[in-house]
Amino acid sequence: MGQVTIIIDKREYAITCGDGQEEHILQLGRFLDEKARQFFGNSSSINENMKLAMLGLFLADELSDMKAGNLNAVTPQNIQSLDSQLAGKIDEQTQKLVKLINNTKPI
Repeated sequence: MGQVTIIIDKREYAITCGDGQEEHILQLGRFLDEKARQFFGNSSSINENMKLAMLGLFLADELSDMKAGNLNAVTPQNIQSLDSQLAGKIDEQTQKLVKLINNTKPI
């Protein structure tokens, strides 16, 4: 049996695996660590168990979307893109409101 240590969100986990699977497990660990960093950033307010559960659910949701053929699966990149789009629309509406307020005469 092989054994490797993966790091997810700055925590080490000793993983036992089949002989010859070590590099694959290390790659999967790096993938999970990257997803955790994208999803949680530097948030320290969420405990480790909750982070791992949320990460598992997030990945299960992505997998479910992919299996269903949904090419628009929610990813951190999609969320960031949507966030930027919404921020732009909010800015536009805010500018319109400011203009409206500035053009309104007191009663």
